[in-house]
Amino acid sequence: MSEELDRTRAMWRQVAALVIARIEDGTYPPGSRVPSTLGLATELGIASSTSQKALAHLRAEGWLRGENGIGTFVVDHPPRA
Repeated sequence: MSEELDRTRAMWRQVAALVIARIEDGTYPPGSRVPSTLGLATELGIASSTSQKALAHLRAEGWLRGENGIGTFVVDHPPRA
């Protein structure tokens, strides 16, 4: 696992914050595909339902967009944190 998560706080919020940090630092630039829920779950050692909730939240907040059958991508103009 490349990131340490605080197991005493809401995991999905921490995962969402991690993805936002990666968007802001250029790890996931605008238009790029983000890891799948399973990919994030495997990387972070969490349940896939947790990563699914984090990505759904980021889609609702305007950070990500989903393409059916293709994946989840960073929007062209992400909001500011």
